[in-house]
Amino acid sequence: MELKGIFQSKRIQIIFLLTGAVGGFLYWRFVGCTSGTCAIKSVWYWTTLWGAAMGYLVGDFINDIIQKRKKKVEGE
Repeated sequence: MELKGIFQSKRIQIIFLLTGAVGGFLYWRFVGCTSGTCAIKSVWYWTTLWGAAMGYLVGDFINDIIQKRKKKVEGE
């Protein structure tokens, strides 16, 4: 499968992944742990990675719902 096809099929997941990464970074920037004792919130790249992972999972969940609805509509 070519790169364009991958982006086309995973479009929703990529959008949510990027949104989650930005959200994770902004969370670290404005809310994060100032003492440095928090495992995830103390450094920017951990919150960014967690945000990206959560964004991808939410996007994948939404994509599954959309695909199931398309199949249901096509089946009727």
